[in-house]
This record gives sequence, structure tokens and C-alpha cells, in this order.
Amino acid sequence: MSRYIIDANLPYYFSLWKDKIYEHVIDIDPNMKDSEIWRYAKENNLTIVTKDADFSDLVLLNNPPPRVIHIKLGNMKMKAFHNAIDSIWNEVLMMSKEYKLVRVYKDKIEGIG
Repeated sequence: MSRYIIDANLPYYFSLWKDKIYEHVIDIDPNMKDSEIWRYAKENNLTIVTKDADFSDLVLLNNPPPRVIHIKLGNMKMKAFHNAIDSIWNEVLMMSKEYKLVRVYKDKIEGIG
């Protein structure tokens, strides 16, 4: 079963990610640096879910683990964000099993590598 680490730049109180397969950076250490998140995800075979482009760049230069789901929806209200993610999340998770990087846009989902 795949497991995920949710970056601090994403909503903490998000019902979709309140499951034992998800860990939130805030619950581990709210002050974790990107390099520490990367190392933690690598050591624990986690997929990083983030809005941070740095992780996209890193995964392109490395082999999994970790894998990265890069959410590129821009700024939106929480309800709109939840609706957008909720409607496509299962597809995103399926793609993340095949690709080392999945980019989520408003109008498409892109798998790379």
C-alpha cells in the first residue's frame, strides 16, 4: 500500500488526507526543511504531496523513492481546492504508482518519468 507525506504548504485540516496512509509534515516536525522531508520520505518509502516546485526538480534528478505529487492549482479558497482535489484524487493516486512525478493542474493531470 502506498503512503504519503503531506507538505506543510498544503491544508492540514483536509478530510481527504485524514487516513493512516497520510502523514502531515506538521505532525512530524513543523520546522522540517525540504532536505529533511526528502530524506524522511526516501527512508520511509513515501510519496511527497506538495505545492513546492523544488520537490519536482529533485525527483526529476533522482529515482524513487520518494515519488512526488506536485499540486499546481494556484491560490484558491479551501472549498474550491477541496472540490478540485476530491474529484480527481483517485486518478492522481493511480498515476503516482506509475510515474515518479505527477503534476496536478486545473485542467489536466500530467505524469512524468
